Amino acid sequence: MTTTRVPQEQRTRAMRQRLLEATIECLVEHGWSGTSTTLVSQRAGVSRGAQLHHFPTKSDLVLAAVAHLSEVRGEELRAAAAGLPTGRRRTRAVLEMFADHFTSPVFSAALELWVAARTDPALHAAVLPLEQRVGRDAHRIAVAALGVDESRPGVRELVQGTLDLVRGLGLANTISDDTARRGRILAAWAQTLDAALEAA
Repeated sequence: MTTTRVPQEQRTRAMRQRLLEATIECLVEHGWSGTSTTLVSQRAGVSRGAQLHHFPTKSDLVLAAVAHLSEVRGEELRAAAAGLPTGRRRTRAVLEMFADHFTSPVFSAALELWVAARTDPALHAAVLPLEQRVGRDAHRIAVAALGVDESRPGVRELVQGTLDLVRGLGLANTISDDTARRGRILAAWAQTLDAALEAA
C-alpha cells in the first residue's frame, strides 16, 4: 500500500489556517484578555513549537487573524447577498442579512479586536485599515443589494445610516438576546428606508 505525501507548502498553509481559525474561536469564547498563544495552539491541534515558528508572539498571531477575519467577513456577506430574494420584501431581507452578519461569531471576534485596539497602538494600526476595507465592502454590498443609485442626493447617507443602525443592533445583542426588539426595529426601518429611497 502506498501513501500519498502532502507537499510541505500545503501542510504549512493548512496549519496556518487552523491557527487563524482557532484564534478567532478563542476570541469569541474567551475574549481578548483570555486568548493566549498556548490556548490557540491547543485548540488548533498544533504543537507549541510549530505555532511559535509561524507566529512568535500573540500580536503576530492576532494581527494575522485580523487580516483573515476581514476576508471571512467579506466572503460571508457576499455569499449571503447572492441568495437574497427579489420583490417587495427585498429591503427587509437586506436588513436581516446585515443583522445576521452583525450578530455572528465572526463579528463578535472583530468586536473583541476593536476594544483591544483602542489601547494597543500596534493592534490599532493593523485593525484600522482592515476595518475600513470591511466597511467599504459592506457599503458596496448594501448599495448593490438595495439596487440604489448613490449619485442621487441623500442616498449614500441613507445606506451608511442603515449600516450604522444595524451594527448598533448587533452591539446590543452582545449583552443579551435582542432578537424580538431587533425584528420590530428592522421591520419599521425597512418601510422607512423604502419610502426615503423612493423620495430621494
